Amino acid sequence: MSILRALREGSADVRLTAAQRGVCVLALSVLAACSTRMDMAPVVDRTGAPIPTDAAQAAAAANVPPPPGYYRVKPGDTLYRIALENGQNYHDIAAWNNLTNPNQIEVGQLVRVAPPGANLAAATPGVATAPIGGGAVQSQPLGGAQQPGVTAGATPGAAAQPPYYGPSSGMGAAPGAAASVPGVDNSAAAATQPAFIWPARGPIIGTFDEAKNKGLNIGGAAGDAVNASADGRVVYSGNGLRGYGNLIIIKHDATFLTAYAHNRALMVKEGDAVTKGQKIAEMGNSDSDRVMLHFEVRRQGKPVDPLKYLPPQ
Repeated sequence: MSILRALREGSADVRLTAAQRGVCVLALSVLAACSTRMDMAPVVDRTGAPIPTDAAQAAAAANVPPPPGYYRVKPGDTLYRIALENGQNYHDIAAWNNLTNPNQIEVGQLVRVAPPGANLAAATPGVATAPIGGGAVQSQPLGGAQQPGVTAGATPGAAAQPPYYGPSSGMGAAPGAAASVPGVDNSAAAATQPAFIWPARGPIIGTFDEAKNKGLNIGGAAGDAVNASADGRVVYSGNGLRGYGNLIIIKHDATFLTAYAHNRALMVKEGDAVTKGQKIAEMGNSDSDRVMLHFEVRRQGKPVDPLKYLPPQ
């Protein structure tokens, strides 16, 4: 009977010297290490290919583009940010996805960001929906219809008439608004976006930059009034979005929303209907290194240059 076999079977007849015991301990250690490495080896199928783990499957899924009307969750995402980036109310997104706890979303998860039954191509950010032809700009009530779209490549605010003209702006009709466009039904092509006003008075200390600054920074003193830029409904009021501080988001229609960040105090709550010029907050420096209002205009969830939508100061 060998020494190792005797040790394994617990034989009492084996008498070992100190040197032999040392050799046995070393041999058993090597066997244990080999066994451990075998236990950690990946399971393979009959073709010899490794079976992917859950992490590998999630990573592979993250590289698949989401279908129209859906968003794939990325690291660091919150439902609030997903809603802002897609121009929706986070309560609606939670309902469309049967999320009982809005804080429980996972990286790689597909989230519906367009209403069930909606035109997904029109409701997906990045699809051009700029107005075609002339026509006076009019305010649109909350929840109104989507405005007509045109081919890709149109630039928001690049129409012949600045977007702040219209009956509700107090500036009269846009120059040339009555002119017809050959081959276009101007009555159907009229723009239907809000007539925005400046949300605060103060110097411009930061302009729009699609890569670095998604809005306009307006300077001022702590406590200065922050006003609603157009009629709408508050879809967010709180401080749950990192980098925005005390934030208010107002949805004006099916296309446009505005965001007001870094406030000292919030005067409205979610669900409130607000009117253009109504005081909704006080300027502050929450989550900012100085007192200012960070103001964003978003069209179909995509940030656009507010200066193209605001009247001259």
